[in-house]
Amino acid sequence: MSHYKIAVITSSNSIFRGERHNDSLDKLMELLKRDLDSEVSIQRVVPDHIESIKEAMIELIDRERVDLLISVGGTGLSPEDVTPEATELVIDRQIPGLAEEMRRASLRNSRRAMLTRAVTGTRGNTLVINFPGNPKGVEECFTAISDQIPHALNIIQGKVGEGSITREETW
Repeated sequence: MSHYKIAVITSSNSIFRGERHNDSLDKLMELLKRDLDSEVSIQRVVPDHIESIKEAMIELIDRERVDLLISVGGTGLSPEDVTPEATELVIDRQIPGLAEEMRRASLRNSRRAMLTRAVTGTRGNTLVINFPGNPKGVEECFTAISDQIPHALNIIQGKVGEGSITREETW
């Protein structure tokens, strides 16, 4: 997995203003290293604003050509939480199973997990995943789907059939 280019967008007004440390990014970087032997190539911090999030996503996908784009924050119910809306404007196709599995796994620890509005999908050859904005939520959600990320990227990038992955193994 280390040959993939990974970008992370944190959408948070308080982190953008420098009022709070980005603990969720720290946790995500630890998990990427541990589970996928990967590192973040590019990171951005943007305010909770649809256009800012959308523009950062498009820049990282279309211009920087990242393979995996992870957003952290903005998936809740507050009026400021607009990451799912921005994501839906950017992606071509949703992958509801990943978002469903993240919610299902998080429900074991908190009934409030059903209130998250995280979206997962693709834009071109890029996998886009929304994670919540707290480190515990990042860990629960990432752990729930990390085993599927390499396979999803192989399918998205047309690498099914090469090496050990065959179309029959996709499901």
